[in-house]
Amino acid sequence: MDQSPVHKGELDGIAQRLDTLIELISRAVPPRPRAPDFAAADAFVWNAAGAELEPIARVNRVDIDLLQGVDSARDQLLANTQRFAKGFAANNVLLWGARGMGKSSLVKAVHARVNADFEKAGRSERLKLVEIHREDIESLPALMRLIRDGNHRTILFCDDLSFDTGDASYKSLKAALDGGIEGRPDTVLFYATSNRRHLLPRDMIENERSTAINPGEAVEEKVSLSDRFGLWLGFHKCSQDEYLAMIDAYVTHHGLDYDADRLRAEALEWSTTRGSRSGRVAFQFIQDLAGRLNRTL
Repeated sequence: MDQSPVHKGELDGIAQRLDTLIELISRAVPPRPRAPDFAAADAFVWNAAGAELEPIARVNRVDIDLLQGVDSARDQLLANTQRFAKGFAANNVLLWGARGMGKSSLVKAVHARVNADFEKAGRSERLKLVEIHREDIESLPALMRLIRDGNHRTILFCDDLSFDTGDASYKSLKAALDGGIEGRPDTVLFYATSNRRHLLPRDMIENERSTAINPGEAVEEKVSLSDRFGLWLGFHKCSQDEYLAMIDAYVTHHGLDYDADRLRAEALEWSTTRGSRSGRVAFQFIQDLAGRLNRTL
């Protein structure tokens, strides 16, 4: 029988509401993670919203030989990364301390050096570097599952990692690093940089100590996060000599022709106006100098 106009209109309304409901459900359901194409690049950024790894064709980094004043940390991180890349035991690493001293630069430089050594030796292995943003830490377990079965050894890297008062996402990091029955995949290490040794603000830890029934246990819960990192590398403010060594290394590397005495005086004045000495301040001075010399870096 032919449907009356009233009945047809009702059916169209129901169909429209169903389409709207299906669209809302599809938005609420997380996207299915895509298998990573590790052949696309050596470095990736984790897109938590799209549940995929985005390849980075050109990584923003400096050569490891330009990182001055961090010799001990450099050697330890490089050795740990080399062992891991070759299939041996290695530790998660927390690089903590003074800002601008090359923590994140060192991670990226070490990654490049390890792959360069593999290439020089004629080996086909490639160490992968995946950056996960601080705000996406809760998706870390999903990322680890995604790359668990990959054929490449992978460093997960989070720059400037810290947690504020009331932020419970640090529990996801603890579980992903060491906890759970699955544990951390053998092909994955986690490297993080932070200005805080324990990743959590001091007032958060002190508040737990003052309000908890068992202060010791409450503080232990917070501090134990950094214990998940087997290797701690501390970065401290550099001396004047170390700062000037950074300047000299950059000048030599980029072939900047400048009077040595003027270079020293201007570099020191630059650090005084900034109120600090660090690798970042040294590089910013070199950028200014190169611009004045009509050069590019």
